[in-house]
Amino acid sequence: MKTSRLCLALGLTLLASFASLRAASDTRVYELRTYTATPGNIDQVVARFREHTAKLFERHGMTNVGYWLPMDSKDGAGEKLVYLLAYPNREAAKTAWKEFGADPEWQAVRKKTEANGKIVAKADSLYLAPTDFSKPMDSGKGKGAARVFELRTYTAPEGKLGGLDARFRDHTQALFKKHGITNLGYFHPADADKGAANTLVYFLAHASREAAAASWAAFRDDPEWKRVAAESQKDGKLTTKVESVFLTPTDFSPIK
Repeated sequence: MKTSRLCLALGLTLLASFASLRAASDTRVYELRTYTATPGNIDQVVARFREHTAKLFERHGMTNVGYWLPMDSKDGAGEKLVYLLAYPNREAAKTAWKEFGADPEWQAVRKKTEANGKIVAKADSLYLAPTDFSKPMDSGKGKGAARVFELRTYTAPEGKLGGLDARFRDHTQALFKKHGITNLGYFHPADADKGAANTLVYFLAHASREAAAASWAAFRDDPEWKRVAAESQKDGKLTTKVESVFLTPTDFSPIK
């Protein structure tokens, strides 16, 4: 009888734990947007977001997660604004953008800020679905001095994305934390034509650019990482391409 009660108690505890994990998972849809300014107009683009656009997004049900500027010229420093929005679902995103575009205040702001010509030359959008091991991106807002962020994109060979996810889920995130790297959001593109089957997109945070360099060096030299990397790639590499963009948050970014 006591054994039965113990089993029941353990079972209930496990169920509660699983329920808690499900509740903590992120079910929202994110949108990663990159704006390239027309020559000489990045400050005007940033100012429009600071003074008008971010507030109008919130009015229409969009959650402002983060706004950043690339730090290196090769990534568009001085000409690009990168930002992340969140929505309850894809349909809500579609509705929000439609309502935002029709908002008389937005139309007036756009007309005023483009009186001398367009200030955005190109706008790229990538919808993202959180992985099962991702925390809500805006749960890591941070306190105190603004951090340096890193946006990383991994392309996996056909059929290898599951293995790449498993390595991050079971090993890499813990090793990042061990070496002072803050794990933020982990995502897959939501659309097949944007790499849903073979792409992992994720955000990290570092205390500084120097701290990032030191952390990556320690991570790569860690014997446990070397073992994990070797074991996970015994049947072939898990990535064909790795891209990294260092970002600094704007003064109005919710996450810093």
